[in-house]
Order: sequence, then structure tokens, then C-alpha cells
Amino acid sequence: MPEETPATTAIEEPSRVERDRQMIVDARERGTGSLLWAFTRLSGPGWLQSAITLGGGSLAGSLYLGVLAGYNLMWLQPLAMILGVIMLSAIGYVTLSTGERPFGAINRHISPVLGWGWALASGMANLVWCMPQFALGTAAITQNLFPEEIGAMDPMQGKLVCTSFLFIAAGIVVWFYDSGGWGIKLFEFILKAMVGTVVLCFFGVVIKMSIVSGGLNWGAILSGFIPDFSLLSEPSPEFADTLSRCGDFAAFWQERIVKDQQKVMITAAATAVGINMTFLLPYSMLARGWDRDFRGLAIFDLATGLFVPFMLATGCVVIAAATQFHATPEPGLVEYYSDSPSEVEPAGNLVKGYTGLLDARLSKQLGDEEFAELKGDPEQLDAARAALPLADREMAAMLVKRDAFNLADSLKPIAGDTVAQYVFGVGVLGMAISTIIILMLINGFVVCEIFGLPPKGTPHRVGAFLAAFTGALGPFFWSEAAVWLAVPTSMFGMVLLPIAYFAFFFLMNSKSLLGENMPTGLARLRWNVLMLLAAGLATFGSLFSIWSSDYPYIGLGALGAFIVLALVVRAPRSPEGETTT
Repeated sequence: MPEETPATTAIEEPSRVERDRQMIVDARERGTGSLLWAFTRLSGPGWLQSAITLGGGSLAGSLYLGVLAGYNLMWLQPLAMILGVIMLSAIGYVTLSTGERPFGAINRHISPVLGWGWALASGMANLVWCMPQFALGTAAITQNLFPEEIGAMDPMQGKLVCTSFLFIAAGIVVWFYDSGGWGIKLFEFILKAMVGTVVLCFFGVVIKMSIVSGGLNWGAILSGFIPDFSLLSEPSPEFADTLSRCGDFAAFWQERIVKDQQKVMITAAATAVGINMTFLLPYSMLARGWDRDFRGLAIFDLATGLFVPFMLATGCVVIAAATQFHATPEPGLVEYYSDSPSEVEPAGNLVKGYTGLLDARLSKQLGDEEFAELKGDPEQLDAARAALPLADREMAAMLVKRDAFNLADSLKPIAGDTVAQYVFGVGVLGMAISTIIILMLINGFVVCEIFGLPPKGTPHRVGAFLAAFTGALGPFFWSEAAVWLAVPTSMFGMVLLPIAYFAFFFLMNSKSLLGENMPTGLARLRWNVLMLLAAGLATFGSLFSIWSSDYPYIGLGALGAFIVLALVVRAPRSPEGETTT
């Protein structure tokens, strides 16, 4: 006898689903307060979304938004998340109205090219994204939580210990999910606890920074929530003074700042809601037995379980990074190559990046051939680095790519060693583990859909552990700047995101799928305007990511071929003209 799908599992457990439904009905009769409390008790899928979005990409986006733009881009991540919640709400509406698994619905009602593109792109995103999460978790353990214990080991042995811990911890939690109803509840409780821990850790750091001498400039922080799109083409204003002292090479530094700002803005937007998040939501809702009566709960769940934790955690990281790093040279680097080095020892992981920035500046001045000759004489090269004007060395020391370890280390004088290292480290580790868990869960769903199997049991676990195996390779390939490496990964994810957004835009307008549940009148206009806004901005981010890559024309050609194929290969239609169901 074939295994049951999550939708049919709900039929086997009518008491639980009906009990939840009755709780909502009774609460609605008692008033808004009771309804919100009932929604809070029943929430779940939104917290799973939080667990994946609060990962290495969000940390990287927040960290480098603060480093490069200070408080000026506080608005970016909340705006991206609002648009993401709009699309996820539409996905939830379609799924709960029909009870269908979206992969089949897209193939039957829109286009098999879009359906398969969505599934395969989600699977690719899972495999790629899992690697920086393992690297980030390993960095948190080795740099923040147990530097002495792990540092005493051979580097390879230390990585094996950390990746084994992450692999086993995530694997156990995912195993709970495949154990049925009680396992799903335990799974969601663990994820809620992890998300709550992440938020409390970063929130605690900012509270500590607020009460020490000097505190935080809350006026500037709040003004940063006013959208300002000028930073797509101009450096943050705080760099103006140093740039003015760079003379003929101000344009060199300005171009570098703007290019990095653009990448980080795309990263921050891409990690708010990724394509694999769109794959997770419908399956997690169906697994709980939700249907059309739970559509209000689904929107509330996304607003509270996803938006609020995301805004708090990412906002706190931006504030901390901006306060410590923005337009501020990293101590010890400016004098690193001079005859009188600073008494402050610079962080070892930043010297290479600082040197690379100085060399790029020298190459711009001397030309590639002369600089290549200079590189053949290490002493002369060091002397040339030291002879660069102070303003150029300061710019390099400002723009060097810090890691989560550097941020925690810089907070020691303000927050104390315990808060800076252990609380921050626990927050980063929680981000990594929770994201690994959800990426495994999603990849299990993707594998089951591709092979037409029920999304549970052994097939789901095989797909889940496939992501874990590829992710465990991350620390061995991405050992340096583990946080920054999430930036190119996020840009890759942004390229794929419009596939999902447009697939569900078309589903929301599919009469053959939604029937009487399809929004009409003003409601339909509102849904379409909001979804097109979200899909349009995702498309802009996708095109920008492709154009910023090393092979823009190949990327644009591949995107164009995909669009043409999706338009040509349409879902079969019935004799009456409607797409078959």
C-alpha cells in the first residue's frame, strides 16, 4: 500500500486538525485578543521560515551593510522581507485553498518548465547554501566559543570535530520531523527555541551597547529606516572626508565601495526570502493538515514568526557592525607595513585582505606590468605599500572584510568578554544550525517531488542528508572570510528567485486551479499589484546579479533561453480551453 502524503495524513488525524480549527472559531467569537492568542499557539511554518532566513546570508548581509553603509541602509532588509512575506502569503493562499502540492500544480496549470525550474533551482540552492552554513558554524565554534580547545587540535582535526557535531545535531532534529505528528511538533519547538535564542543573543548585544558610556545614536539609527536608493550608485556619506584626501585615486576607492555596496544590498535582499523558502512553506503547511480555514493564521504566522524575528536579529547586527566598523580603520592595519608599526596587533585574518587592497591600489597606480615586476621583490613591495599616502591606507583598513569573529572581538571593550564572545558566538552558531536543519528538510522535499514520492520516510531522509553531506564540505573549502562567502552565494540565489515568484503569480491567477477561491475585484487587484511589485524587484536583483558576474552574457543568454522555453512549453489544455487539472 503506498505511503500517504501530508495532505492525506491530515485525514488520518482529524481530531488534531479539527481541534485547531475549532480553537480558531471559538477564539474569533471571543474577540481579537483571543484570536491573536490562538494564532500564536498554533503558529509553526512561519518560524521554520525564520530558521532558514536567519542564517549565514542574513548575517553576512547585515554585517556588511553596517560596515559599508552604517545606519543608512537599515530600511533595506525590512523592505525586502515585507515583499517576501507578500509572496509567501500568496503561496500560502494558493496551497491552503487547493490542498495541492505546488510542484504538480505548476506543471499541470502553468508550465512544466516553470515547475521543474522551481524544483531544480531550489535543490541547487539547498546544496550550495548548506556549505557556508557549515563554514559559519565551524567558525563560531573555533573562534567564539571554544578557541583554545579547538585551537589545540590539528586544523584538519578541528574541522572534522566541528562538522561532525553540526552534522549529527542537525541530523537528529531532522529525524524528528520524519517521525510523524509528534515529531513535527517537537521539530517546530526546537526551531522556535533556536530562532528565539538567535534574536535574544543579538538583541542582548545591542542593549548592552546602549547602556554603556556614550550609548548609541538612536536618532541616526531610526533615520536609517527611511529608504534611500542613492547608495546603489554612491558611497556612504561617512567616507567623504577620507575620499577627499585620496587625490587622483578617490575614484578608484569610490568605485570599489559602490561595487561592494551593490553586492551587499543584493545579498541582503536575496537572503530575506530565498527560492528554497518558497519550496518549504507549502509543504510545512500541508504537513500540519491546514486548509482554507487556516489562511488567516498563515498570514499571521508569517508576520510574527518570520518578519519580527528577522527584523530584530538583522537590525541588531547592522547596528553593532555600523557602530564598530563603518568608516573606521581596523586598528593596527594602517601602520602594518611601516617602520613604526602600531602597538595594537591587527586581527590575523584581516592582514591578507588589507594587503590585497593595497596591492590593488598600487596596481592601479603603476600598471599591471610594473606592478608584476615589483611583486618579484618582496622588500621593495612592502616598502611601496608603506609609502602609500595615509588616506589610501586608511581606506584599505576601512574596507577590509571583517568576519563575525572580528565583530565579536571589537565588542569586548563595550559588552565585556562574555557577552562579546559567548553570547555572540551562540547567536551565530544558532543561525548556522537552524539553517542547516531547514535546508536539509527542504532538500528532502525537493528529492521526493522530483522522483514523485511521498514527502516523508526514507526518501525524504535521503534527500535531507544529501544536503548535509555536501554542506559538510564547506569548512574545508571556505576557511577564510566564511561570512563574506555568503555574499556570492546569495547573489546566485537571487538569480533564481524570480522563477518562484512568477510561478506563484501565475498560480494565483489560474482559474482552473483556484476555481471559486480565486480572488476577484479589488482583492485580486491588490494581490496582483503587490505580487508584481515583489516579482519585479526580484527580477531587477536577478538581472543585476547576472550583470555583476564574471560571465554576464552567458547568464543573460541562459535566462533568456529559460523564459522562451517556459513560454513555448505550456501546460496541456482541455478542449474547453482551460488548463487541465
